[in-house]
Amino acid sequence: MASGISLKELAAELKLAPSTVSRALNDSYEISEATKKKVISMAEKLNYHANPFARSLRENKSKTIAVIIPERINSFFAQVMDGIEEVAQEHGYHLLIYNTHEDIERERKIVNLLLNGRADAIVMSVTSQTSDISHLQKLHDRGLPVIFFDRIRAEIPTTKFITNDYESAYEGTKHLIKQGCTKVALFTLGRDLSISQERQRGYNDAILSEGWTLDPAMTLYCNHDEENNVKLIEELLLSPNCPDGVLASVEKLAFATYQAVKKTKLNIPSDVKLISFSNSSITGLLNPSLTTITQPTLEIGKECAKLLIRKLTKPKHYDLIDQVITIPSKITVRESTISL
Repeated sequence: MASGISLKELAAELKLAPSTVSRALNDSYEISEATKKKVISMAEKLNYHANPFARSLRENKSKTIAVIIPERINSFFAQVMDGIEEVAQEHGYHLLIYNTHEDIERERKIVNLLLNGRADAIVMSVTSQTSDISHLQKLHDRGLPVIFFDRIRAEIPTTKFITNDYESAYEGTKHLIKQGCTKVALFTLGRDLSISQERQRGYNDAILSEGWTLDPAMTLYCNHDEENNVKLIEELLLSPNCPDGVLASVEKLAFATYQAVKKTKLNIPSDVKLISFSNSSITGLLNPSLTTITQPTLEIGKECAKLLIRKLTKPKHYDLIDQVITIPSKITVRESTISL
C-alpha cells in the first residue's frame, strides 16, 4: 500500500477502533502487549507514520522549546544549545532558536511572539540591555515554563543555571597576580548583566585581597562594536596607565585584545598577560595560546533541557522552583599568562 495511510485506514485493516490503535501506538497501559505488537507490526507493514503536528494540535502542544540567546557568534551559546538540543530530541521536542543580537527591543518582540503559544517552554539568556523586565514577568505570570541560564534575572521566580562567575573571576585575577602582574585590568560588558556584576565582584575582591586600591580606570566597559572595542583597548595599552595583566569577561574582548596588542609594540605575555572567559575551540591555536576560564556549556544545556522536559511531561509533579543552580568552570593555563 502507498505511504500516507491514515489512522482510520490502519484501524479498519486491523478491525479495531481508531482510539484503540492510537493508544496502542502511544504505548498505553490500557492496551495489552499482544495488541500493541499486532498494531505496530501492521503499521510497519502498511508504512503508517503518525502525524506529529496533528497530535500536537490535539494535545494543544507544539513539542517545541524556544531558546533565546543574545548572540550566535559566541561559542558559549552555541555549545549550550547543543546540550539543550541533545536532550530535547531524545524526548521528541525540537528547538526554535531566537537571536536578540543584544537588543532589548528584539527580546521584547520575541517574548511577545512566544506568548501566543508558539512554544511549550523557553530557555533564555537575557541581553546586556535588559534592565526593565516587565516582558519577562508577563511570561512567568502566564504560566509558560521559563528557565534562565548564564545571564539571569533573579527577580523572576524560576530555576536558573549559572557557572561560578564570582569565584572564577577571583581565581583568574589571582592567577595573573601570581604570574607577577602588578596592574590588572578588567575588560567587561554591560553593567546590568548578572554575569558582569559577578565577574566584577570577583575581580574587585581579588584586587582588594592583595591590599591594593581599586582603580576605576582599570575597569574598561566595552560594547558590541568590535572596532570600537579594539580602539578602546589600544588607547588604554598606549596610555601611562597601561595594565600588565588583563581579565577579559567574554571571549570577544580577549580576541579584541589580541588585535589591539598587534597595533602596539607590546607583546603577550611578556608585556601584558591575558586570561579570558571562553569556550572557543581556537584558544589553543592562538599565538600565544590563550589561558581560559572554560564554562561547562554542554552540561548547562543538558540540565536546562532535562528540567524543562520533566516539567512538560509531568506538570503536576514538577515545579520550576525559584533556585539558582551553579555548575563550576575551570581554568586552563596556556601561554598567554605564563612568564617567559
